[in-house]
Amino acid sequence: MLRSRLPRIRTLAYLLCLALLVYVVVYMPTSYTIERPGSADDVKPMVRVAGADPDELGTFMMTTVSVTYANLALLGMSLFDDNAEIGERNKDQDDDEYRITQQYYMNSSQSSAIAAAYREANVAFDVETEYVFITTVPDQDPQQKEFVAGDKITGVGGKDVATLEDLRKLLEGRSAGDAVDVSLERGGKPIEQSVKLVDIPNGDGTTRSGFGVSTGEVLRIDPDNPADEVEFTQTQVGGPSAGLMFTLEIYNQLTPGDLTRGYRIAGTGTIKSDGTVGEIGGVQHKIVAAERKGAEVFFVPESNYEVAKKKLDETGGQMQLVPVKTLENALDYIQTLPDKR
Repeated sequence: MLRSRLPRIRTLAYLLCLALLVYVVVYMPTSYTIERPGSADDVKPMVRVAGADPDELGTFMMTTVSVTYANLALLGMSLFDDNAEIGERNKDQDDDEYRITQQYYMNSSQSSAIAAAYREANVAFDVETEYVFITTVPDQDPQQKEFVAGDKITGVGGKDVATLEDLRKLLEGRSAGDAVDVSLERGGKPIEQSVKLVDIPNGDGTTRSGFGVSTGEVLRIDPDNPADEVEFTQTQVGGPSAGLMFTLEIYNQLTPGDLTRGYRIAGTGTIKSDGTVGEIGGVQHKIVAAERKGAEVFFVPESNYEVAKKKLDETGGQMQLVPVKTLENALDYIQTLPDKR
């Protein structure tokens, strides 16, 4: 009897082992990510100035890095891919918090890009805070579970919160352990919470009282002339590194003529409202992405130049790599290009 069952038992054991192997290799999560070259996308479809000059025969392109949460199979395959890099997954944020934070960085980048382009084009504008919201909720204190990443903070103690400065002043003078009534907006619905404050290190050995969560402001840039209003389409891309390329596209639409001069111009770099270009991550992957899309010029933050140059030399690419520290550096270089139109 047992002998007749042995083949069935072996088959079942084989199937269980196979299922376990598939789970471990394909479905079991790891603490690693894999970064690869992402895309090089035209910026013009993402940005629209109400009274824009539509003349643009070339293109400005933003570049991205593809980040994949790795299973064992992907980790193994990445060893044979010269453009793949293994990194550690961010343990301080869950997936929703990471997405919200990256979207916040993108929104801030877009606001800074608008302001920088307006300043360069001599467009009069005002800056207003749209709302204050929560980007990250650390796992440190049970009371912090009253918050969810993405919550908008609309009031504290019955008083309105419109800016981070408002929030700071309303919490000033309070102590850790004090309970405060907090008005939130979550998913478009108002919520009232009673929250106990916690001690937050200031970095100099002192502490202050607060919610113990990371917060940010979303800004709105309003031009005096409605014809200069800038609108962005929704994008799945997050992070601040498209700031410079957004600024160039906005400036191009605000001013007469074709700033691209007929070239395919890619690049990367954060932007401040005063036009300062800042360092970014993953520049080596963005170089490859731009080459694949036929970019002729690539603007790179000066602090990222050496890494970008090394990658460009490795690939044998023919792009002109241009280090920049400011928006004006990029605009000055473009003016030196022979007009291809």
